[in-house]
Amino acid sequence: MPAVFGYAGGMDTLARHIRACNNAILPGERMAFRLGDEAAPVGWLRPVAAAAARAFPGVTEAPDGVTLHDPDSLQDLARSLVAAGHGRWRSEAFDVRARPDGPVLGQVDRGLLPVLGIQAQGVHVNGLVRRPDGLHLWVAVRAADKLLDPNKLDHIVAGGIPAGLTPMQTLVKEAAEEAAIPPDLAERAAPVGRIGYAMERREGLRRDLLHCYDLELPHDFVPHPADGEVSRFELWPITHALEMVRQGDAFKFNVNLVLIDLFLRLGMIPAEPASGLRSALAAG
Repeated sequence: MPAVFGYAGGMDTLARHIRACNNAILPGERMAFRLGDEAAPVGWLRPVAAAAARAFPGVTEAPDGVTLHDPDSLQDLARSLVAAGHGRWRSEAFDVRARPDGPVLGQVDRGLLPVLGIQAQGVHVNGLVRRPDGLHLWVAVRAADKLLDPNKLDHIVAGGIPAGLTPMQTLVKEAAEEAAIPPDLAERAAPVGRIGYAMERREGLRRDLLHCYDLELPHDFVPHPADGEVSRFELWPITHALEMVRQGDAFKFNVNLVLIDLFLRLGMIPAEPASGLRSALAAG
């Protein structure tokens, strides 16, 4: 088992990552965005985006928010918002739900999720290797030309769940595309939990639900970039990964949360700060 680290600085060195990913205040200035007959909001709109949405046919306003009555026109609304200067089109549809495990109410382009404040779901995989000198973690370095978080450290496999796919189907697809991991190996990944957060980012409101997995890889397997999203992979001792998360912001923002959960499950964090970190992750 990896060593338990001392905490001269308290748990705050790790908790700051959790706070950073949960800095959104909802509703705050945002208005609820509803779809069809669903009473619960599917998203949250800033006033400027709400004003642009109200100009779209079939959108009505009430004191507590705006409603698009025809869910089938959600993609058309998204295109209208892009034309008005809100968000960017990414040509990848995501399912829209009012609740994480609720029914699919519609689909919208991935690039409009932050503008509409709609929750996205994704997968994150801890690629683990057990060696005689201890547990190691595969770390990806994001490509320099990535629009979001270029050159940041990332998981061996991570990605949003496109419309119509399950988390495991997405994992297998992303594993092949990002790291050249064959399907029979990727399917060995074990689900270990889910982490949610709501974060203000320059692209808008990130409301994400991450499906987390552990994947133990053979010591002789070496991932390699397959689709250009990653520039290279590095194999680190798990203790070095913990130190990197503690010391700075080298990892992509949400990767820190999944790694903190991993460190907790491995027993690498002393009991008192571990309890606070678990509560903070659960609150997100």
